[in-house]
Amino acid sequence: MKKVEAIIRKSKFDEVKKALHEIEVNFFSYWDVTGVGNEKQGHVYRGISYSTSDIQRRYLVIVVSDNFLERTVNTLLESASTGNVGDGKIFVSDVIEAYRIRTKESGSAGIN
Repeated sequence: MKKVEAIIRKSKFDEVKKALHEIEVNFFSYWDVTGVGNEKQGHVYRGISYSTSDIQRRYLVIVVSDNFLERTVNTLLESASTGNVGDGKIFVSDVIEAYRIRTKESGSAGIN
C-alpha cells in the first residue's frame, strides 16, 4: 500500500475531487494549509503585491493499493495542474499496514 500526499491549489480542489471519484478513489482526508514555497516573485493585482508563496493550499492524504498508485498520481497530476508556478507537490510513501476499526480488516481490505 502507498500513501499519496498532495498539496494543491485550493481553487483546483473540486476538480481534483471529481477526478478522483471518477477513478473510484472515494475516500481521502484533506486539510486547509498555508505554506512557504520556492517562488520569491509576487504578483500585482490592482496595485497590490501578493506573495505567491503564501497562497492557501489544500493538503490531501490518500492511501491506495500498490496497483492503484500510478492511476491515482496521474489523475492528481492532470486535474491539479494549471501550468503555473505554485501548482503544488505530490509525495508517495510506503504504508506498512492499514486497519478498518469497525470490521478489524487489515491490509488492502482495510482501505477498500
